[in-house]
Amino acid sequence: MVQTIKGIAASDGIATAEAYLLVQPDLSFDKKSISDADAEIGRLKDAIAKSDEELTKIRDIAKESLGDDEAQVFDAHKMILADPEFTGAVEQQIKDQSVNAEQALSDVSNNFIQIFEGMTDNAYMQERAADVRDVTKRVMAHLLGVELPNPSLIDREVIIVAHDLTPSDTAQLNKKYVKGFVTDVGGRTAHSAIMARSLELPAVVGTDSITKDAKDGDKIIVDGLNGAAILDPSDEDVKHYQKLASDFAAEKAEWEKLKDEATVTADGKHFDVAANIGTPDDLQGVIENGAEGIGLYRTEFLYMQSDELPTEDDQFEAYKKVLEGMKGKPVVVRTMDIGGDKHLPYLPLPEEMNPFLGYRAIRISLDRQDIFRTQLRALLRASAFGNLRIMFPMIGTLNEFRDAKKVFEEEKAKLVADGTKVSDDIQLGMMMEVPAAAVLADQFAKEVDFFSIGTNDLIQYTMAADRGNDRVSYLYQPYNPSILRLVKHVIDSAHKEGKWAGMCGEAAGDNVMVPLLLGMGLDEYSMSATSVLRVRSLMKKLSTADLKDLAERAVTESITNEDNKKLVEEYLK
Repeated sequence: MVQTIKGIAASDGIATAEAYLLVQPDLSFDKKSISDADAEIGRLKDAIAKSDEELTKIRDIAKESLGDDEAQVFDAHKMILADPEFTGAVEQQIKDQSVNAEQALSDVSNNFIQIFEGMTDNAYMQERAADVRDVTKRVMAHLLGVELPNPSLIDREVIIVAHDLTPSDTAQLNKKYVKGFVTDVGGRTAHSAIMARSLELPAVVGTDSITKDAKDGDKIIVDGLNGAAILDPSDEDVKHYQKLASDFAAEKAEWEKLKDEATVTADGKHFDVAANIGTPDDLQGVIENGAEGIGLYRTEFLYMQSDELPTEDDQFEAYKKVLEGMKGKPVVVRTMDIGGDKHLPYLPLPEEMNPFLGYRAIRISLDRQDIFRTQLRALLRASAFGNLRIMFPMIGTLNEFRDAKKVFEEEKAKLVADGTKVSDDIQLGMMMEVPAAAVLADQFAKEVDFFSIGTNDLIQYTMAADRGNDRVSYLYQPYNPSILRLVKHVIDSAHKEGKWAGMCGEAAGDNVMVPLLLGMGLDEYSMSATSVLRVRSLMKKLSTADLKDLAERAVTESITNEDNKKLVEEYLK
């Protein structure tokens, strides 16, 4: 009997295949008393070494198929294995309690997981619970001599069905055989969803019940466009979705034709559609998808990939590679945004109740000016090789921007005095993600060269809702009139002073948000490279004259997020 299960559309596309239940092995064990603690610790160390070796292989596969950004999660897993606070605690438990390694590992990891999951006001630490669980499972399997599922060995076309997909699982998916996946839990910002979009695999997450409803070998359709999984579909259902898949493929082929075109609306207005990147390795995707620039270069990945602070020369080479690769197209570089959910093992940060509201981003840079000045010098040196724009993250006050600009100007003057070639046309802007700054955008606009709106943080701060907390995920509302009023005020303030405004948050590539942003006159839209051609195609069909009225209604007449979603969807029909 046909059964339709609704979930969250995590990655576009439609696929039909048989279900492959990614079932976890039995990792149960008996608690045992041991007399030789050294031998038991030896078993533990052997299991850790094997796990570390596996993670290295998985990371390398992920790096090749998904890129550096997504592969970094496995470096985090390797760091847990190397963390003496974790492994040392397990060893100590073996010694103190005279228990087998399995019991000690279970006790210590459960304690870590419970602590992390209880940090409901800290998304970064909550995510660490999933990492500890994933790592523990791998070590436990080696202790028990049990093999973990290996999705990379799948040799037939399937739709993966799982309670959740760990980063390890997702990294091993072979696109030749895995046509999509459906999970019980998760959201659009989960690791697995992000990886699915990188692999361009249809995915539906957060169904609640797919593992209970589906059986191994069942025919299943995953509709990543509308967020649904169809179990035991009829022949008519299969034909219907085959047509939808064919239509989507044809649509993507049409998008490809726009690769070398400028982004122009139906009434002839040009807007810049740019891409977000994390490393120079992401350049290929930017170029292949015809982005008109880079609207966000997340430089913190340079720091996260290193065992120590990257040198000025290391940073210079990375920035130079990106600027040269873009061949004169604008590259907006965000200075180091560490803190919140991004930590460096070699740069200890203070324990905080609310890291997202604490010591992070520009606050660290202005405090640790040795780090900040090194980065700015590298950027200034690289500026001679392309069209560089620099923006400072997490600016909350005018004094913060002025202080950052002063440091920039001091380092520029030193380099010029030393005879180093530096561009004299570097725009200095800021991320608009702190509500207090957005409210005061008219004053900031007098001093900055541009704004880039970071919707992910702007929304969570405005709605007082941690975007990584499933319990309050309903408050992640990009179309809420309160958010749109802030966005419009930022754009209007920039234009009044003759400056440009962009957006580099998740909403910049959202089909509902784009018409509203066009109506508000947003100048630049920066998104994942795989979304560039879709958004360019959408803009070609829209007239800004009509959209001004639509945006005005969204800001002044609508009351809820749902009102505006419906408003735009009806307009696009």
